Amino acid sequence: MKEIQVKVFDNDLEKAMRILKKKVQNDGLFKRLKLKKAYEKPSEYRRRKQREALRRQRIAASRNRYRR
Repeated sequence: MKEIQVKVFDNDLEKAMRILKKKVQNDGLFKRLKLKKAYEKPSEYRRRKQREALRRQRIAASRNRYRR
């Protein structure tokens, strides 16, 4: 697990909080915490992993389409 740091400039806490929320969101911390909150059946785990893999493939395919 990597460390997330945000520097506060000129006591601007609101801006620092927005930056922190965005970093945590991009890191996937909220998603991992939500998944650990309750038991996930093995069949649900496999189904979720498959959906995530398909999503990654679709994103990669769309990126490759625009790079040509």
